[in-house]
Amino acid sequence: MLPVERSCEVSGSQALLHFQVEADLFWFQGHFPTLTILPGVAQLDWVMHYATTLLTPGRVFSALENIKFQQPVPPGSHLQLELEWNESTSRISFRYLLLRDGERLTASSGKILLC
Repeated sequence: MLPVERSCEVSGSQALLHFQVEADLFWFQGHFPTLTILPGVAQLDWVMHYATTLLTPGRVFSALENIKFQQPVPPGSHLQLELEWNESTSRISFRYLLLRDGERLTASSGKILLC
């Protein structure tokens, strides 16, 4: 299940998306019942979906590299996803920014090797 997409811009090997992360998403069910946050596996699933749809059609997952989860993403959050495809290394770099109260906090980032 994907978040509500507010905007999507693609330019060459880069994509920039804005999401509203609704509280009723499947991903929030049962994930830390006392502190509901978006699981890292959901964030990676969305990276793969948008990367292979917008930038790298036909490519598939191979390995994770340098994955960092820095800020929890609660229900109702506004997220920005930045994707950059490096064809020479077959890696997609990503960064999620949590947009809150005029701040832009890095929620997660990393690289995924595709083949």
